[in-house]
Amino acid sequence: MSTSHTDYQLSDDLLGPVLSILDAYQDPYLAEGLVSAGCVNKLAIEGKRLLLGLVYPYPCMTQYRDTVMDVTKKLAMLDAIDEVECEIDFQPRVFSAIASVEPIPNIKQVIAVASGKGGVGKSTTAVNLALALKAEGAEVGILDADIYGPSIPMMLGLQGFKPTSPDGKMMTAASAHGISAQSIGFMLGDGEAAVWRGPMAAGALNQLLTETQWPELDYLVIDLPPGTGDIQLTLSQKFPVSGTVVVTTPQDIALEDAKKGITMFQKVDIPVLGIIENMSFHLCPECGHKEHPFGTHGGSKIAERYEVPLLGALPLNINIRESMDEGNPAVASKPDSEVAAIYREIARKVGAQLAKQQNKNTVSISISDDE
Repeated sequence: MSTSHTDYQLSDDLLGPVLSILDAYQDPYLAEGLVSAGCVNKLAIEGKRLLLGLVYPYPCMTQYRDTVMDVTKKLAMLDAIDEVECEIDFQPRVFSAIASVEPIPNIKQVIAVASGKGGVGKSTTAVNLALALKAEGAEVGILDADIYGPSIPMMLGLQGFKPTSPDGKMMTAASAHGISAQSIGFMLGDGEAAVWRGPMAAGALNQLLTETQWPELDYLVIDLPPGTGDIQLTLSQKFPVSGTVVVTTPQDIALEDAKKGITMFQKVDIPVLGIIENMSFHLCPECGHKEHPFGTHGGSKIAERYEVPLLGALPLNINIRESMDEGNPAVASKPDSEVAAIYREIARKVGAQLAKQQNKNTVSISISDDE
């Protein structure tokens, strides 16, 4: 990753040791040293106080304290440094689509959350992923693209919201738990169904994406309907999707459908950022015994087969379901819970995968330009 914007204001005899220490610190998600990953954007010295600036290309705010402590401890071993003042920021890269598609105003990265079949917890994952990205320091929105079965309004406690159009052209987005949201469900009456053919549903997706007045967002998470139909194809052909996350459960039938979803995204050149395995295990609240009612290692096997990361495995937990029914998702309502910690770990991995993917695209583009 590029370090061209780094401001180094150290003497040569101090710069080398400092850069060596910083690059020896391996970022666990980028799998690179801080210098090699382009995270160091400032180095200066005032007396014996080192001024260090770090900028991460993925959101990891809950990890800042541990990073500062680890890096400061190592830098303080140098005789020329008595104190380290460290500032850390997050700046995602704007996705550069190779395909000839128009960017979505105010949105830097688009993350699609998909599944091969229904009932695997895809929407629950999309909502909690969006909230986890927010908890890690990003500005986030979520779009409910499940036109026939919109569930985001209930999951975010937004059943009463109705978009308005102050200028007669653009719709307002809802806001809940610090994220923006849009859904066809906001425009349907209670219990009303969208009885539309495929092209109409695809047209509705286009309107929801392009006619919503999105605020400045680092990530827009799109909750896709299950399967590989018109909505998925419309999204892949007309919009700059940075990458997709595939949700599955361990049982064989879900894994077979997940494979189809992965294959579809590969065919339309959308990177699969990884697999999330829902309902991976059940932990007995009485004795702590772990059971696997739907099988074991399904997510890891499919991740290995398609050479993508297993981003995380979530338990079969009644609190996850209850919190979604109440419109108060676990990541927001119980930030200190084990489930929230798993989702934040997944969010960091997704953000890092996007950063690495963007860097790969930049390198490949520069090579082809030289040729």
